[in-house]
Amino acid sequence: MTATKVLLVDDQAMVRRGFRMIVDSEQDMTVIAEAGDGAAAVQAAARFRPDVVLMDIRMPRLDGLAAMAEILRAPQAPRVLVLTTFDLDEYLYDALRIGASGFLLKNATPETLVEAIRVAARGDALLDPSVTRRVIERIARAAPPDAGDAAGLAELTPREAEVLDLVARGCSNAEIADRLVLSGSTVKSHVASILLKLGLRDRIQVVVFAYEHGLVRPGRAAS
Repeated sequence: MTATKVLLVDDQAMVRRGFRMIVDSEQDMTVIAEAGDGAAAVQAAARFRPDVVLMDIRMPRLDGLAAMAEILRAPQAPRVLVLTTFDLDEYLYDALRIGASGFLLKNATPETLVEAIRVAARGDALLDPSVTRRVIERIARAAPPDAGDAAGLAELTPREAEVLDLVARGCSNAEIADRLVLSGSTVKSHVASILLKLGLRDRIQVVVFAYEHGLVRPGRAAS
């Protein structure tokens, strides 16, 4: 079994040390490098090619958002989990828009940390879609949706459009399968096709996309 390679990015050495101890205690993951600021993180990601990056947002030299954008532009980019001390950090929405696979509180339990890394390494989104939706709704209320260019929407089949709507409203694959009377594998196939056609990385970005383009309005859940 190949261990998941993790890059730790935080300006506090003690925080990095604590995370390293937790990660390195697991057989299926290992810390391959650390960085104390955003610029160093970009260099470390290019040099060591991690599978998952644990990224603090507030850092010197280059902040986490700018560093994340640089890292995610690379071919075969790693997954990025945002570290935050607040459950609704003002930067989280921007982080999700850039391509973060979710966010993790710094006071999370060791079990939560390692499971988050495993989820991200599998290519899944860390947050339950309904949780992500609530985070985005609180911030989206402050600005109207952008009904501008939505490249790829016209390529979706009617069924894919239905699936996208339910994903954006926080439904799991099992719930979508039940609502649309489909098999779980068929739903997964539709989700994969939606991600490909819209150029998105995961379900979290589907939620962000839907809010940005007015496909879902704050306060409207699946009914």
